[in-house]
Amino acid sequence: MQDNYNRRIDYMRISVTDRCNLRCFYCMPEEGVCKMDHRDVLRYEEIIRVVREGARLGISRIRLTGGEPLVRPGIEGLIRSIRSVEGIKEISLTTNGQLLKDMAADLKQAGLDRVNISLDSLVPEKYKEITKGGNLKRVLESICVCIETGLKPVKINVVIMKGVNDDEIEDLAKLARMLPISVRFIELMPIGHTLQRYEDHYISMDSVMKRLPGLVPVDKVQGGGPAVNYRLPGAIGTVGFIGALSHNFCHRCNRIRLTADGKIKPCLHSDLEVDLRPALREGKGELGDALVRAIELKPQRHSMDNAGGIEGSRDMYQIGG
Repeated sequence: MQDNYNRRIDYMRISVTDRCNLRCFYCMPEEGVCKMDHRDVLRYEEIIRVVREGARLGISRIRLTGGEPLVRPGIEGLIRSIRSVEGIKEISLTTNGQLLKDMAADLKQAGLDRVNISLDSLVPEKYKEITKGGNLKRVLESICVCIETGLKPVKINVVIMKGVNDDEIEDLAKLARMLPISVRFIELMPIGHTLQRYEDHYISMDSVMKRLPGLVPVDKVQGGGPAVNYRLPGAIGTVGFIGALSHNFCHRCNRIRLTADGKIKPCLHSDLEVDLRPALREGKGELGDALVRAIELKPQRHSMDNAGGIEGSRDMYQIGG
């Protein structure tokens, strides 16, 4: 299906939970996390109904997110059910990697195609501080296991932050020299509580790229996405740059988001939402009509770079990124 700006919408990101086993400071506030009531969180059978209706409208790619999707029991069964939906060509998952090592084989067997793993530092103590308790070794082991298991291409998501991890740009990029992975540097976005720290920590992708001389453009990376991709000289993998502010890519945005509590967000950085629960749980209206309405409401572009245009009130863990 096309939206009102002739963009083909074929990708749905599905947040299966707002719970997480880490507490990255750009994703969650340090205190006062408001957890969803479990009764508000969509059941797996409800998610499958949304996927089926989405596939009928042209959705062919699904990404599972959270919070941390691997903390929700039975995620393998959900993947297996999504795999059986006619029209779904790819299933991917974004994770912090803490539980992934022991689950990778089962996820692959269930039908998962590939993973994105968050990794913001290669220094154990710094990683622990950013994530409020994460174990760096577990993430690195999970990356290797996913490569061996065939959950590839493995993409590494690095939210780059001035004064936090910008001194590791070169070291993080070197991972792509040694491993068949895609390291993607992502600009910090002013969403939810991060607005309070945004100006102190924001770095543009142009500044990051200047630190990595010799980049050679890459035409295409499996799995697509908004990143502009390059290869370092002699590298096995690739390096990507996602600059939602400095290099706006709204003109080619092909996605909608389903929150864990059943709202479709046509745009990551907007309060605009369409609630699917009346159709899912109360028989009020058609589910397909609600999805069509959400796609039709998709704005032409986000407002993150407009003065006074900060709209998003949910934190990232409540949206699914």
